Amino acid sequence: MTLQQFMNEAISPWMRCDGPDSDIVLSSRIRLARNFAHAAYPIIAEKEELGKIKEFIKKEYEHQSFQEYEDFQFVPMRDLSATEKRVLVEKHLISPHLAKHADTAASLISKSEQVSVMVNEEDHIRIQLYFPGFQLNKALEKAFEFDDWLEEKINYAYDETRGYLTSCPTNVGTGMRASVMMHLPALTITQQINRMIPAINQLGLVVRGIYGEGSEAVGNVFQISNQITLGKSEEDIVQDLQSVVGQLIEQERTARNKLMEQSSTRLEDRIYRSYGVLEYSRIIESTEAAKCLSNVRLGIDLGMIKDVSKSILNELMVLTQPGFLQQYAKESLTPKKRDVLRATLIRERLQLEKK
Repeated sequence: MTLQQFMNEAISPWMRCDGPDSDIVLSSRIRLARNFAHAAYPIIAEKEELGKIKEFIKKEYEHQSFQEYEDFQFVPMRDLSATEKRVLVEKHLISPHLAKHADTAASLISKSEQVSVMVNEEDHIRIQLYFPGFQLNKALEKAFEFDDWLEEKINYAYDETRGYLTSCPTNVGTGMRASVMMHLPALTITQQINRMIPAINQLGLVVRGIYGEGSEAVGNVFQISNQITLGKSEEDIVQDLQSVVGQLIEQERTARNKLMEQSSTRLEDRIYRSYGVLEYSRIIESTEAAKCLSNVRLGIDLGMIKDVSKSILNELMVLTQPGFLQQYAKESLTPKKRDVLRATLIRERLQLEKK
């Protein structure tokens, strides 16, 4: 996998696979924050020290493979344009925070894009590992194995009492963020999600938008993750998250069934109106596109729409983002031109699907 392929392919290879409960859970992610012992953390470190860490990662891990995660590409942020960095953010391969620190930051990305390591973000290393569907336990198991592989050459900052030491106190302990990306259109339509979010927060979990902290839940996609990293084991954190996500899955399915039973005509109209907008629009904003894609995906999951695959909708959710549109056009676009190109790409992709 080359950098150009990372940029040109809207959907990561691992996203083409279905996982458990994939009609509702889009992905499961484990993120581990780690730091080098005896080195200043990125928030206070000098550029020279961070440069040494970056070069160490490049020397030791570029083009290496671990188990099924092959041919890691080392991508320095300083070598990327603003559009290219935005594309990597839209694919969840790097964070917006990493994209802002071009001089000292980099990423290490596996060929499948299932594993990415952010270098010199808030911490020296932030490991991200994704699985399709609801597979938190498997993701945790693989993240542990990958973490152990890195630790063979890296002396982590670790305290016997506090656990892994991190730049932000909220990550001290396990240094882990476990999260799932969920598509919850029925709970949103019925407005049940509004009372559920405060209840979820009270359980020590947090509900965010598709791009994490500070982002909105565009297209009825919500990210549910743990807040507590200290005082609980990784397994306990994952178990707590799994329990809540399991209840959300059940509630979403119940809400979908009730909509089908009580408002089937209205729901069908909502879904096919959205399909019509996507199929015939000549200009469409990103928020409207995300809403319509969400409705069409619901239609696919409910068996109403049979000639469009979910993988195409996953692809369009990324392909129609501002960074990807400009990468596709090979130029910087005004918002109006992006809206026109977005509508064109959606129409063309849906037409290809029908052939």
